[in-house]
Amino acid sequence: MRDRSATAGTPDTDVSRPWDKDNQAWWDWYVGLADNTGEITEFEAAAALPDVTLPADAEVVAELAEPYELSAADIAFFRTNGFIKLKGVFSPGAVLKLRAELVRLLEVEFGTDVDTGAQDRFLSLEMVWPDHPLLRAYVLSPRVAKICAELLGVGGVRLYHDNVLAKQPGCGRTPWHFDDHHFPLDTHDVVTAWAPAQPIPLAMGPLAFAHPIDVWKLVDGVDFEKSGTNYDRGVADTFRRHDVAVDETPFDIGEVSFHHNLNFHTAARNRTDRSRIVLANTYYADGARIVDAPTMVSGDWQKFMPGVGPGELAASSLNPVCWPVADAPDE
Repeated sequence: MRDRSATAGTPDTDVSRPWDKDNQAWWDWYVGLADNTGEITEFEAAAALPDVTLPADAEVVAELAEPYELSAADIAFFRTNGFIKLKGVFSPGAVLKLRAELVRLLEVEFGTDVDTGAQDRFLSLEMVWPDHPLLRAYVLSPRVAKICAELLGVGGVRLYHDNVLAKQPGCGRTPWHFDDHHFPLDTHDVVTAWAPAQPIPLAMGPLAFAHPIDVWKLVDGVDFEKSGTNYDRGVADTFRRHDVAVDETPFDIGEVSFHHNLNFHTAARNRTDRSRIVLANTYYADGARIVDAPTMVSGDWQKFMPGVGPGELAASSLNPVCWPVADAPDE
């Protein structure tokens, strides 16, 4: 395993100091690292959301506890490519109920209409599950966590954190990156379940995945910089020179993607009049530890693991084991 602790570099590549601002400031900084040169800027109206009856909370809880059957081909695809998109992980009703709750929380936090606030920002909320019982069902879902454990091939997974992400209309690209930079964990058994809270057409900027998984080796020598767009452009240029395949396809309602922490991914500008809202939950193999020297790229990681220090077991009260669970359905 590579050493992901801090290393010395130039003033702009030395990320050894901890992040000293809040989570939203981290995202404002991070999206500023994206190169938007040549991006399509013509806007499109988003299609109307499906007209479906929203389920009761208890129905959502029951749905998210039911197992989702993966095939051997699904698991092989993920392990080869570092990502997979699975249809029908959530029902349309569960998706739209999720969206309504996430919009409510975002508008309380930021004091603006999420879709028409015209701030062109990437809004984020993390660690919402402890205070919101309905969202707890989505974040700690045995259905989702079991998928993650099976894709990784591990016996159990813990939650690292939840992440409510809203890419507002007009917000530019998310830079090329892999999450290995972001999580201060001493394991590569880490996966993020990226669950859109509405369909995502191409104009809304769906997550796009480079594959196979080992293309990260092509850009391992590209220096990450704390300002400017050189890293994003360096990765993109390298991928073009090597004809790296990129999967950039729309998300149907209820479709969820799962990406490994070594998978490189990006997302285009949101060119619609509706925010692209996503619940992204990250899970890791039970038994992992914190690296010895987390960096600023890990953001406010101690918020997600209170009381846990570098080198210690990554298992605070906010990192519950989500799979297996004692009352999991029999199979």
